[in-house]
Amino acid sequence: MAQRSAPSRALPGLNWLGVVPFLLFALLFLLLPTMNIVVGAFRNADGGFTLDNLRNLAAPRIVQSFATSIKVSLASSLLGCLIGFLMAAAVVLGRLPGRTRGPLLTFSGVAANFAGVPLAFAFIATLGRVGLVTMLLREWFGINIYALGFNLLSFWGLTLTYLFFQIPLMILIITPALDGLRRQWREAAQSLGATSLQYWRMVALPILFPSLLGTFALLFANAFGAVATAYALTGSQLSIVPIMLFAQIRGDVLQDPHLGYAMAFGMIVVTGIANAIYIWLRSRSERWVK
Repeated sequence: MAQRSAPSRALPGLNWLGVVPFLLFALLFLLLPTMNIVVGAFRNADGGFTLDNLRNLAAPRIVQSFATSIKVSLASSLLGCLIGFLMAAAVVLGRLPGRTRGPLLTFSGVAANFAGVPLAFAFIATLGRVGLVTMLLREWFGINIYALGFNLLSFWGLTLTYLFFQIPLMILIITPALDGLRRQWREAAQSLGATSLQYWRMVALPILFPSLLGTFALLFANAFGAVATAYALTGSQLSIVPIMLFAQIRGDVLQDPHLGYAMAFGMIVVTGIANAIYIWLRSRSERWVK
């Protein structure tokens, strides 16, 4: 009886060739720029070590910009989580036709990465002062949303714009968690006399809570770090951290690159904390589902 030959094993070093491009990309465009920002935050114009840049972050206008950015991120994350969860639950657990799931997830995958100048232009063309929807509401229904207090170049205008990519991102992340809810759990709850509300309050939501809270943290980091969309939409009309940072690094009046590095370092800290919370809570939710 012929013996089967042992499977050939590739050299250990060859196994790393597939990830070399990714490692180089991460090194050149993520790690090295991040380290440059961190080092620059602790240097002065002469290249010496200083803590003045971090102390200057306590200036009222910078504190206000961080506060506004945090408020926009919280508002867009909260609304994005709520609306995205309801949409995902309607598709996964509701009675919507199964054929709606594929198009929704496909659109969410595209919309979650649609940001920057194209997104800002799309909202200006739609909800600007002479945007399509603004003019249709005025001509057909006699409703002037700007006379009622709406302004696209404001806090709520920027929050509404962020929802375009926050809601799809929520759908993409929470859908697998909803798929993990086992039918046996609902049947067991119903056999014990629990109502649908009691099942969600005592069984489903406690299991989904780590995923929901983790996704909220991820959406917060996603909104807090958005730069191009805010700058293209509001310019200097809304004082948020990315716009203030741009003014310090590239501006002609407020130019102070090292203060800009310190602001960027502050953004890294905030988004890093939010992402760490997301990773920790995500691991806990995966253990629940298993």
